[in-house]
Amino acid sequence: QVQLEESGGGSVQAGGSLRLSCVASGRIFSINVMGWYRQAPGKQRELVAVIISGGSTNYADSVKGRFTISRDNVKNTVYLQMNSLKPEDTAVYYCYSNLAVASRPLVPYDDWGQGTQVTVSS
Repeated sequence: QVQLEESGGGSVQAGGSLRLSCVASGRIFSINVMGWYRQAPGKQRELVAVIISGGSTNYADSVKGRFTISRDNVKNTVYLQMNSLKPEDTAVYYCYSNLAVASRPLVPYDDWGQGTQVTVSS
């Protein structure tokens, strides 16, 4: 069906940078939204940043000014550039998409990647 595959996670020191990538593949009819959520141990999964089909973006207040989301529609890929990382950014980051597949073009649904670990040390 559809697969979301993340890459780019790792371990960095506070103040460092990472760039996450997520590629959507499969029999995709349309993509309405792509973005990123994260979940820290003992915490609820939270929205980090999203970009909609028209190009508009939304960011969590905690990352605004430090993170930048972008997309490549030809490659069905979304990126998250993370600068000035803080220990509180440590979490598993999940790629998210609201999309429709070719076999059900009128029934969009939410899809998730498997997650990639980001660890920021003091």
